[in-house]
Amino acid sequence: MITHIIEFLANIVINVIDWSGYAGVFFLMLVESCGIPMPSEVIMPFAGFLVSKGKLLFWAVVFLGAAGNLIGSWLAYFIGVKGGRPLLEKYGKYILISRHDLDVADRWFVRYGEATVFFGRLLPVVRTFISFPAGVAKMNFKKFSFYTFAGALPWSLLFAWLGVKMGNNWDLIRAKLHSFDLFIGCLVLILIIWYIWRHLKHRREYVK
Repeated sequence: MITHIIEFLANIVINVIDWSGYAGVFFLMLVESCGIPMPSEVIMPFAGFLVSKGKLLFWAVVFLGAAGNLIGSWLAYFIGVKGGRPLLEKYGKYILISRHDLDVADRWFVRYGEATVFFGRLLPVVRTFISFPAGVAKMNFKKFSFYTFAGALPWSLLFAWLGVKMGNNWDLIRAKLHSFDLFIGCLVLILIIWYIWRHLKHRREYVK
C-alpha cells in the first residue's frame, strides 16, 4: 500500500517537473515543506537528472529547492502561530496533549529550536512536519527562517548532485533511501506510542 502511494507521488513529481521545469521544483518543494507528504528524495534527484541532460541549471535547481522549502515552511509556521496553540489548548486533551506539554515544547524551542529546525530539515519524514510545532511554540521567526534555509540548502544540494551523478539511474536513490525512510517513520511511530503510553500511565496514577 505504502509502496503504491510512493509510486503515485513519484509519478506526479516527474510529470510536474517535466512539464514546468524550475517552477515545478519550487512548487513541489514548497508543498513538501508545508506539511503535505511529497518525496523530496524524488524531486531533487529528478531535477538533478534533468541538469545532467542540459535541461536545467544545477545552482538554479538547488536554490529553488531550498527556497521552496523555506516558503512552504512559512505557511506551516504561521498556521502554528495563528491557530495552533489555541486549538491545541481547546482540543488537545482529546489527543493527549496538555497545556503542560505545550509549555514544555515552548521551552524546548526557546533552548534548542535552532538545532531542532536545522537537523529536522535533514531527516526524512521529520523535515515535512517540523515547521508547525515551531510555529505553535512561537520560535523566533528570523531564527526559524535562517535555520530552515540552512538545513534545506544542503539537502537540496546533495540530492540534486546525486541526481546529476546517477544520470539515468537517478531513481535508484529513492530505492536506496526507502529503508532509511521506513526506519525514521518507525522511530517516529515508536515515540508517539511512548508518548501515549506515558500520558495514559500518568492519568491512571492521578485517578488512584
